[in-house]
Amino acid sequence: MAMTKAEKQTLKTEIGAHLKGAKAAIIAEYRGMTVAELTELRVKLREAKAEFHVYKNRVARVAIKEDAQNILPLADKLKGPIGLVLAFGDTAAAAKALLEFAKDKENFKVHDAVMDGVGVSPAQLKAISDLPSRDVLMAKIVGTLVSPHRGLVTE
Repeated sequence: MAMTKAEKQTLKTEIGAHLKGAKAAIIAEYRGMTVAELTELRVKLREAKAEFHVYKNRVARVAIKEDAQNILPLADKLKGPIGLVLAFGDTAAAAKALLEFAKDKENFKVHDAVMDGVGVSPAQLKAISDLPSRDVLMAKIVGTLVSPHRGLVTE
């Protein structure tokens, strides 16, 4: 059933508000996936503070252009049966969860991404997913800062 203009406007507003809060967005093609597999993906992403959504492409494109300038590079790439992965927490953890899921599924393809307003290729996304989590990096920095002082105290 076709949507009325008012329904599309309401949907655009809701999508725009949701997209505006995302730190990163990743386009993934889900053609040939079962509902159970997409549910598995959503559970993995939820653990990484990310979500997988399937929006109407035209409405999402307008919502991005009007309300969510932070993911504007993706607006023209919304074509075909695609879903958007929206990361609200650690973007590396979301990318890692997504690529780990995609590794086992040949029908699931990651296309493009935007992180902090900058376009990211699938190869760059893979490199980002290989990074340790934010907490591990912070612990390494603190350990590096404390180690010279610890050496002075223990000698």
